[in-house]
Amino acid sequence: MSEITYVRGDATAPLGKGVKLIAHVCNDLGGWGKGFVVALSRRWPEPEAAYRRWHRERAKNDFGLGAVQFVEVSPYIWVANMIGQHGMRTGSKGVPVRYEAIDTALDALADKAAELDASVHMPRIGCGLAGGKWSRVEPLITRRLVERGIGVTVYDFGD
Repeated sequence: MSEITYVRGDATAPLGKGVKLIAHVCNDLGGWGKGFVVALSRRWPEPEAAYRRWHRERAKNDFGLGAVQFVEVSPYIWVANMIGQHGMRTGSKGVPVRYEAIDTALDALADKAAELDASVHMPRIGCGLAGGKWSRVEPLITRRLVERGIGVTVYDFGD
C-alpha cells in the first residue's frame, strides 16, 4: 500500500503527470474569500463561480455538509469543492471543521478520482481556518483514498 506524499509547494500547481484532482474544504454558508480559496481563485475563476452558484441554488441541489462539487478547470485538472465546515468562526460550539462531513466528501472524491484515473492533491484540508487537527484528518484520507490505491500529495505552502 502506498502512502501520502508530503511536499513543500502550491497545491494549485499540482505535481506529476496525468489527471489531477485538487481537493479543498469549503464552508456551508456560501462564504468564499479567505484561506486556500484565495489561491484557487487567483488561478481559475470557475471553482468560486461554481461554488457560489451551487450555494445560491441549494434549495434545488445537494449543497450541504459532506457534499462535493467537481469543477473542471483544464483538460487535466479538476477542483473538488468539499463542504466540510459548518460556519466560518470558532465559537461556543467549537471549531467549524466537521470530520464526518470531510469523511463523506472524501468517499465521493475517491469515486471521482477512480473514474478519472486521477491523483489527488490538497493542502492540509480542514486544518486552516476550519480549525481541524491533521491527526484526525490524515487517517480519513488514508482510509478513503490511499487504501483504494489513489495517489495523494499534500502540499505545505511556504518555506
